[in-house]
Amino acid sequence: MNTTTMKPSLVLLLATGAGVGVATLYYSQPMLGVLGPDIGASSRSVGLVPTLTQIGYAMGILFLAPLGDRYDRRKIILLKAAVLCAALLLAAASPSISMLLLASLVIGLSATMAQDIVPAAATVAPDASRGKVVGTVMTGLLLGILLSRVVSGFIAEHWGWRTMFIVAAGSVALIGAAAWRGLPRFKATTTLSYGELLGSLAKLWKRHGELRRATWSQALLSVGFSAFWSTLAVMLHGEPFRLGAAAAGAFGLAGAAGALAAPLAGRLADQRGPELVTRLGATLVIGSFAAMALAPMLPLHAQLGLLVASAIGFDLGIQAALIAHQTIVYSIDPGARSRLNAVLFTGMFIGMATGSALGALLLAQWGWIGVTGLATAAGVGALLVRLWPRAAHSEPGAAKITPPVSR
Repeated sequence: MNTTTMKPSLVLLLATGAGVGVATLYYSQPMLGVLGPDIGASSRSVGLVPTLTQIGYAMGILFLAPLGDRYDRRKIILLKAAVLCAALLLAAASPSISMLLLASLVIGLSATMAQDIVPAAATVAPDASRGKVVGTVMTGLLLGILLSRVVSGFIAEHWGWRTMFIVAAGSVALIGAAAWRGLPRFKATTTLSYGELLGSLAKLWKRHGELRRATWSQALLSVGFSAFWSTLAVMLHGEPFRLGAAAAGAFGLAGAAGALAAPLAGRLADQRGPELVTRLGATLVIGSFAAMALAPMLPLHAQLGLLVASAIGFDLGIQAALIAHQTIVYSIDPGARSRLNAVLFTGMFIGMATGSALGALLLAQWGWIGVTGLATAAGVGALLVRLWPRAAHSEPGAAKITPPVSR
């Protein structure tokens, strides 16, 4: 599948597909305030919309993403795009909260097409530029996360929340059509049954120390990432800023600026090795979050400037570390890339869920300093995982001679 070069159009298709797919997870969040009264649902019921979407995504990563090793990833991506498009249209047409909740669960399940696209990119990329290609695709994915709330809030405010779901369905349909024309076919790398496929996840975790290190480190970084973004709007709404939801959404643009620089991390991983990039990324995350603790000592405008600069810094650090971790993980067993990706992102999801819960608790108890303290400590933990001496079986060479579980 690999060639000496890779068409830029294919890289662009993969990056755009990952971003469009994952963005569907977050469109509902800024619209909850107008969505509930429109369909006569309580705030508690409406709050289940993003919850079920995230639950569906987690279930999809764990139970559907491994299928990419068993079947042609192109077919899986096309099928998920079709289901996702239908689910978004169902959400747009929902007359009641019950139908919207069902649609939200299916949106989460099928949005995992993004987690089929990333290992597909790693498979078609030449060995010498795999980090750069994966970095570009992951930039598209992160931009989808960061910009989705901005786009959703704007469209919902001007044309209504149902229009946003229709626009989202249209964007997924366009990606599906482009993927049908532009994606190559992928050969299955295993003949394991579905039950054996899921069971092999635990075997991969037990066998490969580099998978465990990458997952632990990225999960810890995700704690800080989620703690920041889940509490930012509440913090900005209170004293001394007194800013609205639009200001919090605008911070997504700052995070996007950091994400745009992430392909440089992939190129550095190709040239200098991914281990260096993981450590540099974790160090940048630590410095960015620690700097936020200085905010109360600065004038108001300087505080906002520091928050913006720190958001750019830690987003770049987390994205750089993720790209390097994926480069490490995908080199363990090329025949098990979908399952390895599922393990890595399941760990990330757990980290994000933990960060969201702890961030809200610490903000209520100790204010913003508690959130930044948690994020900084999590970054230190991630760096320590990367600095921890590797066992012999965790060395890249050892991983290559270990019989792969996908056979």
